[in-house]
Amino acid sequence: MKKEEVTHHRFNTLSEAFHNFGLPDPQHPLIGFINAETTQTVSDNFPQSHALNFYKISFKRQLSGKIRYGQTYYDFDGGGLLFASPNQIIGNQSGTNPGECSQYTLLIHPDFLWNYPLAKKIKQYGFFSYSINEALHLSDKEKETIISIFKIIEEELNSRIDDFSQDVIISQIELLLNYANRFYKRQFLTRKTVNADLLQKLDEILDEYFDREVSVKQGLPTVHYLSDKLNISASYLSDMLRSLTGQNAQQHIHDKLIEKAKEKLSITNLSVTEIAYELGFEYPQSFSKLFKAKTNQSPLEFRRAFN
Repeated sequence: MKKEEVTHHRFNTLSEAFHNFGLPDPQHPLIGFINAETTQTVSDNFPQSHALNFYKISFKRQLSGKIRYGQTYYDFDGGGLLFASPNQIIGNQSGTNPGECSQYTLLIHPDFLWNYPLAKKIKQYGFFSYSINEALHLSDKEKETIISIFKIIEEELNSRIDDFSQDVIISQIELLLNYANRFYKRQFLTRKTVNADLLQKLDEILDEYFDREVSVKQGLPTVHYLSDKLNISASYLSDMLRSLTGQNAQQHIHDKLIEKAKEKLSITNLSVTEIAYELGFEYPQSFSKLFKAKTNQSPLEFRRAFN
């Protein structure tokens, strides 16, 4: 039987998204702001699974998924931010309720940023690829800061669109993203104990991958393979690791590869080629090149020095 193809509703323009809320076209075709406090919207009724052709930043009054640690909750009750990038699939097919309506929603078409440095810089913010359960939880003070920026953007769009509007709005968007970056760093710190547990589980997954020689059949472990095993997004995994170890997920994989390679070079008589294949490398030369880059020695030089 042919597998049924999963389709996702796509919003190509901001106007489509606004109409989905039961609203008229936005003031500007490339950027729109929805304030659920002052605007009568139908609901936060985006289809359960959909994709946008633009960036979406939403503030919700409450976020589900607080995690209990000991006798307290370490996430905040003051709501939080969710981010989505163009072409990212949002939601799922399960039919579960996506949650309460967003208080503020900012939609930004990439063309609005064209010819500004932010057009390139915005792609460096990893949280645009986070899952909904990795949203940014805000303290009351942080919430005040974020809402004040939203208010400036809203006022600029609603009251004065002139030669300076785009410059002002883009500067506010960049300020919003920089604060989000700072607050995410804080969130990684407040979750340090839980993230340390994830790091331990990550190393256990990698150890099992190599010890059971899954690498022989599947090749080198990928960041997406590990993030799937941990039930977190690949971007969140890399950012979490940076906060704990100073390295991203790919660098962590490489370190584990070198650790296993040193072990095999030290206690087995396997050739460099055999070790490379056991670790999942398609070409032994790639293994030798990585080993040299990480240790300043070739595999054979390491073996001779060890012996």
